[in-house]
Amino acid sequence: MATGHAMRAAARQIFQYALAESSIDKAFSRHLSYERGVLRVCEDLYDMTRYARVLVVSFGKAGHQMAEALSRHVGATVTGIVATPNPPPHQLSGYRYFAGSHPHPNAESVLGADAILKALRRLGPDSLVLYLISGGGSSVVETPIDPEISLEDLIATYRALVHSGAPIAQINTIRKHLSAVKGGRMARAAAGAQQVSILVSDVPENSLDALSSGPTMPDSTTVQDCYRIASEHGMLGNFPPSVREIFEHHALEETPKPDDAVFARSRWWNVLSNETAEKAAAVAAARSGFAVEIDHSCDDWEYHKAADYLLDRLRRLHQEVSKACIISGGEVTVKIKGDAGQGGRNQHFVLECATKIAGENIAVLSAGTDGIDGNSPAAGAVADGTTLERAHAAGLDVPDHLRRFDSFPLLERLGDAVHTGPTGNNIRDLRILLAF
Repeated sequence: MATGHAMRAAARQIFQYALAESSIDKAFSRHLSYERGVLRVCEDLYDMTRYARVLVVSFGKAGHQMAEALSRHVGATVTGIVATPNPPPHQLSGYRYFAGSHPHPNAESVLGADAILKALRRLGPDSLVLYLISGGGSSVVETPIDPEISLEDLIATYRALVHSGAPIAQINTIRKHLSAVKGGRMARAAAGAQQVSILVSDVPENSLDALSSGPTMPDSTTVQDCYRIASEHGMLGNFPPSVREIFEHHALEETPKPDDAVFARSRWWNVLSNETAEKAAAVAAARSGFAVEIDHSCDDWEYHKAADYLLDRLRRLHQEVSKACIISGGEVTVKIKGDAGQGGRNQHFVLECATKIAGENIAVLSAGTDGIDGNSPAAGAVADGTTLERAHAAGLDVPDHLRRFDSFPLLERLGDAVHTGPTGNNIRDLRILLAF
């Protein structure tokens, strides 16, 4: 029978393998190549020598890493703009850098957005723009479409959206319609130029226009969706007056749709996503002798419901095999009530699971592939059937930490927080459940 330490270590090893196999360098090597001035992006070829100007716009949590990976293929033949929340150890020659913030925008987010729009508006039909887009871009590059919305109001709006408990796709629906860069409006600024978007996705596979709130893609959402979402989640009272007034007067402007001429010369390629991490984790688990099932049907579910569902799947699989593993990608939702402590959705999910697996030979790991979970320094956490007992022995009150949304201090004290540091990547969360 495996010890709690061995179970937690097994889950950590699977997660680390999935992270390594989901690197941006590996994704770019699979999907991009460059030879004699011709850039291949998946199925398309672009003769870079035929364009009067090639501009790279790279933003999100992987903003620097994606630009760096591109430069390994094309060398110093391109220039552009990078906006990222994590300052890199060095900057690429030929690029302007902006230190946008996440999960809330800052002054650099606005400066970066304005610089990008200004550069795009200079492009003509003989120009090529390569967008390198990763998760987190919604706040890293942002400027409101209504000048009456101040930076402080923008931050307050983001805070209200993040704490609303709404799924990320619904949050981004509202962000799109309040922004001058999201929901296809960045593409509108470069209308007429050849536009190619290379995506590292942290959104569901069937809703890529939610990635960084879809700045270069046709928007499938509408202003009516915004009004409905705000009403369903009781957001209006938490919006600042400048934003609340827009909603109350139904004054949102519609975003570009699929038939808009601004997309006539646009292509979009998803080169890395949560599915990559899921499959890599499944490979690692199988190599360790686990029978593996991938199940991401609880994506965007409330954390209580997701925990019950996944643990039930694991226990049923374990009835058939000696070593069972469930891999689940995507995100769970946690609606914050009152003042929150330190932690994030992954650690909250893990601590909730700990209350349901006490005494069982089960381990549960949940962590973000970006290396950051909520307002904590951890990527996530791992728990097993001994967690409650170990917490009690250390004088820690698990229900109290759950109630206060303060999971990190408890899990860190037990040595069960998962630390990776910012990975420079962002392809959603990964949950690994093991039964021995």
